[in-house]
Amino acid sequence: MSVDPSAPMTCGDEDASSGSGDDVNMLDGHNKRQSMTPSNSGRPKRSRKATGDAIVDAMLEIAAVSKMRAAAIMKNEDRFSISKCIKVLDEMQGVDQRIYFLALDLLENPSAREIFISLRSEKRLPWLQGKYISASMDDFELELDEMELVAAAAGYYYYNTITKQPGRSLSPSGCGFMTELRNGNDDVCREMFRMDKLVFYKLCATLRQRGLLRDTAGVMIEEQLAIFLNIVGHNERNRVIQERFQHSGETISRHFNNVLKAIKSLSREFLQPPPLTTPPEILFSNRFYPYFKDCIGVIDGMHIPAHIPAKDQSRFRNRKGVLSQNVLAACTFDLQFIFMYPGWEGAAADSRVLRAVLDDPDQNFPPIPEGKYYLVDADYLNMEGFIAPHPGVRYLPRDYKGANQLPRNAKELFNHRHSCLRNAILRCFDVLKTRFPILKLAPQYAFHIQRDIVIASCVLHNFIRREERNDWLFNKVEGMAVEELPDSDDQPDMHLASSMQEQISSTLRESIAEAMWNDFINRWDEW
Repeated sequence: MSVDPSAPMTCGDEDASSGSGDDVNMLDGHNKRQSMTPSNSGRPKRSRKATGDAIVDAMLEIAAVSKMRAAAIMKNEDRFSISKCIKVLDEMQGVDQRIYFLALDLLENPSAREIFISLRSEKRLPWLQGKYISASMDDFELELDEMELVAAAAGYYYYNTITKQPGRSLSPSGCGFMTELRNGNDDVCREMFRMDKLVFYKLCATLRQRGLLRDTAGVMIEEQLAIFLNIVGHNERNRVIQERFQHSGETISRHFNNVLKAIKSLSREFLQPPPLTTPPEILFSNRFYPYFKDCIGVIDGMHIPAHIPAKDQSRFRNRKGVLSQNVLAACTFDLQFIFMYPGWEGAAADSRVLRAVLDDPDQNFPPIPEGKYYLVDADYLNMEGFIAPHPGVRYLPRDYKGANQLPRNAKELFNHRHSCLRNAILRCFDVLKTRFPILKLAPQYAFHIQRDIVIASCVLHNFIRREERNDWLFNKVEGMAVEELPDSDDQPDMHLASSMQEQISSTLRESIAEAMWNDFINRWDEW
């Protein structure tokens, strides 16, 4: 049974990764933990330099055991950082949770690092003897490679800190990183913020002028927005952002949520109904005009991977077996989103999601003027206001390649041109997911946060499109046909449309196809 995503989701309430700022580690998807290392009371304290030297010695001795790791250490003066080590930890397959948290403790907890060195100096860590070693830390059994990683992580961190090796140094407020970006070339800014520098500062000015965000004592609006864009633009973990901007996990989480709320509040302004005039992309093309002169946009569904509690997963598992939210989207041929409705469970059919939106006035779907329509794919009904392709007739661009590339009848010609126009929304999706990779994975936030991220990403997409026509990602898909998967197994529910609606839409589709085919045959127009 379909669930109305506009209703409060119980799964969001149970998800600990809400990103609300109540826990410094919420953006990581990990709950706050107790230290897993024993107290070092009664142990003689070491000086900072002595401790650092001991860690460096341990690191070098352990790294020497592994030729691969030793090569990585020496190659091109490669410098390691906490963020790199945590990324490696996150990507390691089959790491026991206890080992994972112990590694994080050694990275972040000075007491744990000191215990590590003490144990090593007391020869309680026989590094070179056998596959397994006993660390005597809560009787954990650790594999050599995993402890090697932990030691190298702690060692490199202290080595770079104590010996002052050349590298980027950030001030406690993270201003060093922001200054570097502000003074750097446009490519660096574009890579970090996923937009051009001028667009970034225009967005900052918009948020400041409208009072949607405010500067705080330690974090300016520019840095708040940079934190948000680094997370959604690179799918970074909270811990990585903490190091990059030199703020606590709570501060990162709080500003992430504040910026998310501010950008989402711009959705009514930047997700606007399409103009009622014929789009230029149709008006100035012999292939599409005058046949599609009343078409105002394209509608399709987009599946975004979702992080869902176990009790709700069956409803969110789509036909490919992936947990996802089904997002209904509408866009113009200028690649701007008109409407966005995230949050439906992945198992819901596209046609049912559209019908639910049309039946609910609270969703504010833009009214379709009489005679106007959207293009939809075969997963939707061919009904008034929505023109689907002819069923059972080749449709995808790949179907028209090779020896049989020319259309053989009016239905095939209609389907081919319908597909070419509808490709606009596939390019929209491609740009959106390329710019914000967080949409390609299931971020471990509460479900309502996951929905809001989709809306905010579409707002930013439209803002960039309006402010920078030469944006590199939009230019990349200009005139390009984005490949799509073959038609899905979803079949539109014929009970959702009246026979009158079907009749009107079918008559319009047939008249367009016939006019198009007659001109094609008589004038040998480009197809």
